[in-house]
Amino acid sequence: METTALFLFFALAALDWRAVRQKHKEIEYVAKPAALAALIVYAATGPAASPLLIAALCLGLLGDVYLMLPVDLFMAGLAAFLVGHLAYIGLFDASTSWRLFWFVFLVLVTLPVSGRVVTAVKDTRLRAAVVVYLTVIIFMAASAFAAGEKMAALGAALFVASDAIIAWDRFVQPLPWARVAIIITYHLGQFGLVYALRV
Repeated sequence: METTALFLFFALAALDWRAVRQKHKEIEYVAKPAALAALIVYAATGPAASPLLIAALCLGLLGDVYLMLPVDLFMAGLAAFLVGHLAYIGLFDASTSWRLFWFVFLVLVTLPVSGRVVTAVKDTRLRAAVVVYLTVIIFMAASAFAAGEKMAALGAALFVASDAIIAWDRFVQPLPWARVAIIITYHLGQFGLVYALRV
């Protein structure tokens, strides 16, 4: 079952990447949530499936749906992913001191991009939401680095990269290659986290 779920995840993810590149919205509407659903099944079939891991992925699936619909549900998607990152944070076995060390390090590394994004957000409430979200996702990545799990750290870094491209494309400057880069880094980021945390 787990092998089938993993195969389906990569097959559906690749289908979604192609749909995004070729702008086939009908295929994207099916492939994007289906890919994460397959990853949820893969996570759930581990020897000791973690409710927090499944919750993080379910929230990611919800966020996927919010962000791909032809209406502006950006804030709803942001909230779903934010809570999902909190679930991921709870899964990492790392000390507070190491989490804080990596948090400060990653804040400094990402500051040129995150600072530009925040200043580009004109709406005050949305800017506050973006700042909170950036803080949480960077702390999630810091927790992954602090835990010493290479695959988790890679997955978290790809997740941050995906969201950074979304933010830059939406608030700073449209990027012609953004949508394809966003979905590839997102799927690989989610897989890296699940692969490391699935027990």
